[in-house]
Amino acid sequence: MTLLKTTVLLVASNFFMLCAWYLHPRLKFLEGRPIALAILVSWGIAFFEYLLQVPANRIGVAGGISFYQLKFLQEIITLAVFVPFALLILNEKLTWNYVWAALCLCGAAYFAFSGGFGEHETAEPDSTSHVAGPVHPERSV
Repeated sequence: MTLLKTTVLLVASNFFMLCAWYLHPRLKFLEGRPIALAILVSWGIAFFEYLLQVPANRIGVAGGISFYQLKFLQEIITLAVFVPFALLILNEKLTWNYVWAALCLCGAAYFAFSGGFGEHETAEPDSTSHVAGPVHPERSV
């Protein structure tokens, strides 16, 4: 349930993020206006992004999702929200190089989540770890 709540909040926050980042060049009332106004409008939109993103990250971490996993989840969600946004609102074209790049990101997410949740890495090595062989400082590369 933690992953579902976190994902839903991140999807919604990403929509606002994309609007804040990419919509201002398309807004007619900003044409010919100072850049400061466009920045203020974007910040106003981004406020709603943060209203959703901050709780999403807090829920995720409290539920055992690591920060690495949250970051990979965020990137995949950003891509999943951006593609329809780019196609429908920005009128961008989807080409094969973007499809392949998206599949690589999906592979990254698979590896990030393949260890499960709640298994945060520690800085201290495990006492049962094994070194493959002796270190020979006299051998240089």
